[in-house]
Amino acid sequence: MNLPNKITIGRIVLSIIVLLLLLIPWYQIGIEFPTYLVGNVMINLKYIIAGILFALASFTDFLDGFLARKNNEVTDLGKVLDAIADKILVNGVLIILAYERAISVVIPVVIITRDIIVDVLKMESGNKGKVVAASILGKIKTILMLVGITFTFFYNLPFELISIPFSDLLILLATIFSVISAYQYYLNIRKSLNNLK
Repeated sequence: MNLPNKITIGRIVLSIIVLLLLLIPWYQIGIEFPTYLVGNVMINLKYIIAGILFALASFTDFLDGFLARKNNEVTDLGKVLDAIADKILVNGVLIILAYERAISVVIPVVIITRDIIVDVLKMESGNKGKVVAASILGKIKTILMLVGITFTFFYNLPFELISIPFSDLLILLATIFSVISAYQYYLNIRKSLNNLK
C-alpha cells in the first residue's frame, strides 16, 4: 500500500474518532469537558478538540491527493478509500451538527442528496467507460465546507466576537456550490456520453 492510501486510511480513523468524540454521552460515564468564556462566547473543550482533529483530517484530504498525483501513485483503491473518508468525515459531522442545532438540518439533507446523485452519475458514466473529472466548483465547495465546519467547531471565533456569521456563510456557500457543481457534473457527463454515440 502506497503512502497516499495510508494517509487516506489515517483520515478514516481520524474521522471515526471525531464522530465518537461527538456522539459518546461523556457525562453518563462521569467525564465532563471544561468550558471557558472567551469574550461573550462560552466554549466547550470537547468541540475544540473535535475541531482540531477535524482540521487535521481535512488537511490530509489535500495531502493524500497531492502526493498521489505528484508521485504518480493514483490507484483505484485510493479513489475508493478517499470517497469513503470524505463521506464519513463531512456527512457524519454535518448530521451531528444539525442534530445539535449548530447548523440547519437542510444542509446535510442537501449535501447527502447531492452526493447520492453524483455517485449514481459516476457509476453510470463508469459503466459507459467514460470518466468525468471533478469540476473546480466541486473543489471550491469542498474547501468552503471544510473551513466552515472547522470554524463551527471553534464557535466561529474570532468572527463571533464582532457578530459576523463567518462559519454559517461558508457552509451556506458550500451548499450552494454543491448543487451547482452537481448540475455541472450532470451536464458534463451527458455531453461526454452523447459524444460516444
